[in-house]
Amino acid sequence: MGYRSGKWFRPALEYINAKNLAGDALKTYLDEAQPSYIAPFRKGESYHVNIAAHNELEQDNIAKVCASMDELMKTPTLVAGAIMPDACPTGPAGHIPVGGIAVAKNAIHPAMHSADVCCSMMMTSFGHVDPKRVLDAAYGITHFGPGGRDEFCEVPTELAERIRANDFVNSERSIMLSRKHLGTQGDGNHFLYVGQSEQTGETIMVTHHGSRGFGANLYKHGMKAAEAIRKELSPLTMKTNAWIPYDTTEGKMYWEALQIVRAWTKLNHETLHQATAEKLTTEPTDRFWNEHNFVFKDGDEFFHAKGATPLDNKFVPDSAEAGLRLIPLNMREPVLVVKGETTSTNLGFAPHGAGRNVSRSQHRRDNNDRTIEEIFATETEGLDVRFFSGNIDITELPSAYKNAAAVQEQMKTMELGEVVDRILPYGCIMAGDWQREAPWRKRRRKRR
Repeated sequence: MGYRSGKWFRPALEYINAKNLAGDALKTYLDEAQPSYIAPFRKGESYHVNIAAHNELEQDNIAKVCASMDELMKTPTLVAGAIMPDACPTGPAGHIPVGGIAVAKNAIHPAMHSADVCCSMMMTSFGHVDPKRVLDAAYGITHFGPGGRDEFCEVPTELAERIRANDFVNSERSIMLSRKHLGTQGDGNHFLYVGQSEQTGETIMVTHHGSRGFGANLYKHGMKAAEAIRKELSPLTMKTNAWIPYDTTEGKMYWEALQIVRAWTKLNHETLHQATAEKLTTEPTDRFWNEHNFVFKDGDEFFHAKGATPLDNKFVPDSAEAGLRLIPLNMREPVLVVKGETTSTNLGFAPHGAGRNVSRSQHRRDNNDRTIEEIFATETEGLDVRFFSGNIDITELPSAYKNAAAVQEQMKTMELGEVVDRILPYGCIMAGDWQREAPWRKRRRKRR
């Protein structure tokens, strides 16, 4: 008869057979019983463009970002959006870009916070201490690359109980990851940075990482739940933009799971910072943090920030007193300490970094006329830069990112946060190209 199949078929058939419906009575019942599908918008909701181009490469990047946002904003739950100066595309048109903000009504979209749930920043000031001492101490404390560790595997009782009480994270795998990945920072653009405050001269350590495998496992289950709902509610919506309605039991449980992952991620930062302080036998003088890859709730609206720093205190209640946020640029540039307010165009957010104009693979191709060692020596001169794996990753060197001065200028002109201090660079630790020594690559090189 042309009706779309789904879970509603079974009770409908039972009712039809019980009532012996036929003809017009059958059609009238089916028209009333069939689900009302939510269709994507024909024309996407409008969004604010807080980014400007200074060359053809940046023009191309912005065009791709806007093309993706144009499709994304057709998602029927969205009511507002914005892009930041560090925006860059992350996939085909319709995927939320890095530096993108999407505001949904009564809906949480797992893909819009991505697998790197609660990627965030934390700073600790150790007072007037030699920055080399801090970097040396931190190098012996932190852990980059794959896998976990056993040194910091005790999850506090209260947090462990919250994990056990939530179906999205209460699995043996999630619990194992919550223990094994404590005190680890992952790879990619995650880092441990040491510098000195321009205002006070104090030595400050900054860490950048997310929720590791614990958060990635939640994302996997969240996407599975959202996809099942999408098929029922809005089959024409892109799979990557599937959502979980907040006003359902499942939605409230997923929101709580996100808060659990947030608490775990903050603990992960604190674990590394406190262990470093103990090794230095120094009492920290200041500490604060903020996430920049998360979902923030205001009433029945959910602000999905895919790489965007929340300025508004309502989004970061545990840092509201200081009102300060951290925005890194690249290893050669200061980490910015900013504060700011919500405007009609920034939606309460600022950039989360400098962003990229080209992919990692393209950056490698653009630099294949020089050795890795030559590139490293040129771009890190005067800095103490260490790669945990022992292998340099040129896709994390300064030239892989957008022009930092241009990003800061756009922040100023577009009211995306006021810089109140700068943490001037001494050095940093990153994972490096750990996959270079991966077993499968070693076997491939041996065959060759």
